[in-house]
Amino acid sequence: MKPMAIREILIHPDSRLKAVANPVTEFDDRLRALADDMLETMYAAPGIGLAAPQVGVLKRLLVMDCVKEEDAPPKPMVLINPAVTWTSEDRSTHEEGCLSIPEQFAEIERPAEVEVAWDDFQGKQEVERFEGLWATCVQHEIDHLNGKLFIDYLKPLRRQMITRKMKKLKRERARA
Repeated sequence: MKPMAIREILIHPDSRLKAVANPVTEFDDRLRALADDMLETMYAAPGIGLAAPQVGVLKRLLVMDCVKEEDAPPKPMVLINPAVTWTSEDRSTHEEGCLSIPEQFAEIERPAEVEVAWDDFQGKQEVERFEGLWATCVQHEIDHLNGKLFIDYLKPLRRQMITRKMKKLKRERARA
């Protein structure tokens, strides 16, 4: 068994973050290793969600864990080929950030509750209803699988300003 590894998180702008991820068709040890690496990467960042395209893998796979309480046990989730099957009429607004757009945040409005269907590691379908931070996170990560970033919900001027900051950050990191 290979040890888990922290993977490099792509920073916007990167064409892989705008690509639509491919469905997972092989449920094997490589997929499990990718999910383990992604969880390790997400926790180390630290973040509450991570989609495979963010680590340069164009597969429909995401990981998340929205447990915030100090004394609560973690609840890591791995969703393979996830799809929103129902959304509530009610809306909620959360301040969102993204590991691919570091230190940038914006209030984003989304459905308050969603039902999501996905495959587990055996290819068996799971379904769960999410609300609160979990609902926001799962929608944010599924957006990544569809080549959409949270800044795509913002007005063009604000989006361009954030993109310029990310280009500058990438240049600075390249020089470091």
